Amino acid sequence: MMSKVLIIAEAGVNHNGDMKIAFQLIDAAVEAKVDWIKFQTFKADKLVSKEARKSEYQIRNTGTKDESQYQMLKKLELSHEQHLELIAYCKTRNIRFFSTAFDLESLQYLSDLGFDYVKIPSGEITNLPYLKLAAILFDHVILSTGMASLDEIKEAVEVFLDAGLSKSAITILHCNTEYPTPMKDVNLKAMLEIQSVIGVDIGYSDHTLGIEVPIAAVALGAKVIEKHFTLDRRMEGPDHAASLEPDELKQMVRSIRNVEEAISGSGHKEPSPSEMKNIQIARKSIHIAASVPKGHVLKEGDLLILRPGTGISPMKINKIIGRKVKRDLTGGELLNEDDLE
Repeated sequence: MMSKVLIIAEAGVNHNGDMKIAFQLIDAAVEAKVDWIKFQTFKADKLVSKEARKSEYQIRNTGTKDESQYQMLKKLELSHEQHLELIAYCKTRNIRFFSTAFDLESLQYLSDLGFDYVKIPSGEITNLPYLKLAAILFDHVILSTGMASLDEIKEAVEVFLDAGLSKSAITILHCNTEYPTPMKDVNLKAMLEIQSVIGVDIGYSDHTLGIEVPIAAVALGAKVIEKHFTLDRRMEGPDHAASLEPDELKQMVRSIRNVEEAISGSGHKEPSPSEMKNIQIARKSIHIAASVPKGHVLKEGDLLILRPGTGISPMKINKIIGRKVKRDLTGGELLNEDDLE
């Protein structure tokens, strides 16, 4: 994994089966400065039965009830030749191609292409044969956990460990599988429970509208952020409506990098290098309120606390009261230790 937060732009099936759109999505991801762009690798015949109905959000976003989930997905498959074209184009644009495999053959296919990382979608977290093969074929797995309980996550991780993966090779993404996810259902602190109980790197796969939740996830310690994006949310397709548009993706990346830098300090509270120059300007010192003669014993009423902070600290005022002055002092004058007996 990367030392910085890994930002994965999920193109998914938002290419609508059109390679021109797929290339444009890669260009948009590059311009946004994400780390990886992710597509989806599947064969509809291996993923869904021909009788399976679409989810409510898929019906809502595709605008048709009559089409089956199989028919919808069949149009969104990427062929071997298309995979190779996309991988090659990503190399020319210096961005990493990544993909989610949705069936056993697709896992083997991505492994045969030479990938060492694989993304496991939420729907496969209870698919034992799939989990075992993923752990055998790949050096690293990134697991989404939408719809899952903590116990189901534990079971999946045990499958990985039994197959030979170490915990350092596993990243678990907190996730909610509703498109878009209502804010009240995000339950972002569950990500911290996963980290505490299971002891792996954590991240967040986001399906909310907007960019604030993935940014908050980074502030809480997410190492990976995954977010769907599209060229235009008005396009027809199952995932466009819950995706970021290119300008929003750029803003999310900028914000994550800012937050990442903001939380990268030592954690020890001390003045930062940039603010040291402001200490004497913003803090205050003890001054003389009105003129006093040499030998005068200072009372509280003789003293004012004013900027700049180049003299005696107001924290020492109780040690100044009752001391004599060595010389005549003028009202408003900065008091120094050399002025006192």
